[in-house]
Amino acid sequence: MLNPITNALNADQLILSALREDISNEDISTNAVMPEYRKGEVELIAKQSGVICGLGVFERVFKLLDENTRVDFKVKEGDEVKKGEKLAVVTGDIRALLSGERTALNFLQRMSGIATYTREMVNLLKGSKTRLLDTRKTTPNMRIFEKYAVKVGGGVNHRYNLSDGILLKDNHIGAAGGVKNAIRLAKDFAPFVRKIEVEVETLDMCREALEAGADIIMLDNMSPEDMKAAVKMIDGRAQTECSGNVTRENIQNILDTGVDFVSSGALTHSAPILDLSLKNLKPVEEK
Repeated sequence: MLNPITNALNADQLILSALREDISNEDISTNAVMPEYRKGEVELIAKQSGVICGLGVFERVFKLLDENTRVDFKVKEGDEVKKGEKLAVVTGDIRALLSGERTALNFLQRMSGIATYTREMVNLLKGSKTRLLDTRKTTPNMRIFEKYAVKVGGGVNHRYNLSDGILLKDNHIGAAGGVKNAIRLAKDFAPFVRKIEVEVETLDMCREALEAGADIIMLDNMSPEDMKAAVKMIDGRAQTECSGNVTRENIQNILDTGVDFVSSGALTHSAPILDLSLKNLKPVEEK
């Protein structure tokens, strides 16, 4: 059972890197008690309720250690699981089950935590036209997994990296000498198929960005009242996004502002893990 991200070119390399971090030479504990092959199985148990995400990555960890490992999943990607629920049974070489346990759980817990947090925030936006975006505030070398988890949770991916889209933030604007000049330079540099997004902090900056032809205007750290005024000013001539310390505790403050998107770094930098465990490891007889 592979999910789409395990087909990405660098996913296996990132998983292998995580395994090498945990097994620099050998797994001394496992080799001490299980020096030779023996078939076994272990159960994946939810210790918290939430949204499960990363099942394909979880499976891939074990298959990279031993391609004969089999994972029998009881749930599907994106399912809401309950505390105490059995989610999967992993069968294979006991040495691979023991050595891969922590790395597999680290990926699965992290991704499930992000998907759970995202789902909660998406639910808070129900009834509005506003869609939830992630940011580049991701864990180094985990972006492909974390942004995938946002999608499983019901959110939308913003640009993947700096090569993926033009976003002129405060320091770009400062370097260019102002909003209008920054947009002009971006238009001269970028292919016409690229949209240009500009971050603004005041209504005056918003007006400048609109007059200069920005495609997307990000309303950064504005009050709900100023956001409403900005959306009214823009009047559909550009897409709107709001940002600035948006969390599940305050996201409902922007519900009636009329913005098209809200971006939240909290999805990836502040989501707690979903507590999961591999339990009840036991040898099984070969058939």
